[in-house]
Amino acid sequence: MKHTDFNRSHARAALWRRLLLLGLVLIPATIASQFMREVLPYGGRTALELAIIIVFGVLFGWISIGLWTSAIGFVSLLLGRDRYNLVRAAGPPRAIDAQARTAILVPVFAEDMDRVGAGLRATFESLAATGQLDRFDFFLLSDTQDPDRWVDEEIAWATLCRDLGAHGRLFYRRRHVNLKRKSGNVADFVRRWGAHYRYMVVFDADSVMNGQALVRLVNMMEDSPRVGLIQTLPQPMGQHTLFARMLQFTGHAYGPIFAAGLHFWQLGDGPFWGHNAIIRVEAFRRHCGLPRLPGRPPLGGDILSHDFVESALLRSGGWTVWLAHDLPGSYEELPPTLLAAMQRDRRWCQGNLQHLRLLFAEGLFPAHRALFINGIMSYVSALLWLVFLLLSSGQAVWQALTPPDYFPSGPALFPQWPVWQPQWALLLIVATAVILFAPKLLAVTLIVVQRRAGQFGGALRLLASALTETLLSALLAPVQAVFHAKFVLFTLLGQQVGWGAQSRGDASTGWREALRYHGFATVFAGLWGLGVFWLNPDFFWWLLPVVAALLLAIPVSVLSSRSRVGRAARRGGLFLTPPETAPDPVLVSFERHLATAGQAPAPTLRGIQAAIEDPAVNALHAALQGLSRGQRVSERIRAERQALADKVLAAGPAALSGAERRRLLRQPAVLLELHRRWWAQGCRPTG
Repeated sequence: MKHTDFNRSHARAALWRRLLLLGLVLIPATIASQFMREVLPYGGRTALELAIIIVFGVLFGWISIGLWTSAIGFVSLLLGRDRYNLVRAAGPPRAIDAQARTAILVPVFAEDMDRVGAGLRATFESLAATGQLDRFDFFLLSDTQDPDRWVDEEIAWATLCRDLGAHGRLFYRRRHVNLKRKSGNVADFVRRWGAHYRYMVVFDADSVMNGQALVRLVNMMEDSPRVGLIQTLPQPMGQHTLFARMLQFTGHAYGPIFAAGLHFWQLGDGPFWGHNAIIRVEAFRRHCGLPRLPGRPPLGGDILSHDFVESALLRSGGWTVWLAHDLPGSYEELPPTLLAAMQRDRRWCQGNLQHLRLLFAEGLFPAHRALFINGIMSYVSALLWLVFLLLSSGQAVWQALTPPDYFPSGPALFPQWPVWQPQWALLLIVATAVILFAPKLLAVTLIVVQRRAGQFGGALRLLASALTETLLSALLAPVQAVFHAKFVLFTLLGQQVGWGAQSRGDASTGWREALRYHGFATVFAGLWGLGVFWLNPDFFWWLLPVVAALLLAIPVSVLSSRSRVGRAARRGGLFLTPPETAPDPVLVSFERHLATAGQAPAPTLRGIQAAIEDPAVNALHAALQGLSRGQRVSERIRAERQALADKVLAAGPAALSGAERRRLLRQPAVLLELHRRWWAQGCRPTG
């Protein structure tokens, strides 16, 4: 089958595959709910037991989606047969038509420019090695509001252009108004420059891609004129804390079978994860203008999780969206600590819950409504798990404190004896454990069968890493569930999340910070466990894994955030990944550039001080702002600008507030004159 036939043939296959998934989820969930009914002493005839059965059935169905997705991904990758595989259909990289120009967008917001610059350098050089660099341009799109970081970005951009010879190929633009955050940043590019490009590849600030992957993405888009977006599977790399290394291992070991399973179910109704994806610019421009949701935040206002919505809008506009799950050469960094991951999840939770407002929007395909539900359940399921545990604890406590009720349904000829079925309870636990852990076993098995264990340090180290990851995940899962449950409740109660810079690099968590974020859950878990142990010791042992994980949350959060612990694990052969054992040249280049930036002496002038004092930086900033062309301003405005300059000359840039610094930086003529006067008085304040 030709690649160009995918758009005409995938719809019927997708329908049958999704009906299969629906049956695989609903039938076992119904059977498991019946088992739970038989396990409970009154067979679901009380309100409390009925609530337990309903919540358990929903959760059992939810986790079984992951099992079946991984299972079908395992079979697909093992057999190597996929008639709808875009990567195989496209073949090796080919020459790109001169008209098929592609823009690579790197949105930034108060980022570490050494890290961003290293990723850009590595990607640029890798693309140049393909011989097709002239088909691509790079855009550094800033939403940074901090005035010092703003100037540092301009310096970093100019340095990159000089070192790479990228003048006319690497562009920098900063927005003064951060309308709609990242989605607005990309939309602004599309309005201003989109007509010059057929495609755009959207990065995150921590993204790295090799040149062959970028060329192949363009080849795939050229082969299929009705494809609107192709999402790659970004592989995690570059972090050293124990928490991040564990996530990197799971991404490389378990991620491929899960992504292959997603592709099997979704086909041309795939997801967009916001970065490391190629988009047809004209399709995006026509269909992906995001509205403001009615009402106030957090459920109203700007759409935060815009990527799922944009893929849904593309699909409703007649374009297909695909997941290129087996395209190598796409990389990203993950949060270094548990608390950094939870900070990111807080924003994602609010964005996904906003999709409640879009579930029944007109014109969306059912597959994308299902993606909305999947995103919502990613966080609501945590709240349901806690509700299930609390209901179960309540049932156990109630059973211990009240005498048996032989007539729960009212007067009857015969009593209804409460009967426990411990063997069925054990069977349910085993079934749940199989659902949770089978995907890991399948992933490890596939790696061994395909003789890829050497990429993870060998079969023994792979197995040791998988067992260690399972233990750490068991300790972290209840802690994450508490956070996610709180996020859901806070969002529904009207608390909205702010927009700050993401935590990247090898940050660590201090004991005081861990106590602040985990203290309440630790105390609650202690009281919960003690209360259950006192009232119903038998049930306490079923609850112990959750209670113990919450009691250990503070030390686990702190120790897993330490780079030295992660590096020790690496020396011991734990959590090794292919980028470490057989690194992609683009990652070698990235690490080299990052190390070089880290070893370079710190500049004596940075930020607004450099824009005032350094002649080159002053001229660069003024040129990027653009001098006014005969604009007339009032005497009041002219006096305000003069007052800012006089304040700097008298007390130095440190005397200005953040707002005053931004105002000064937006006035290139004033800044040029200030530079002249600053040097005239000896480069020091007069006050």
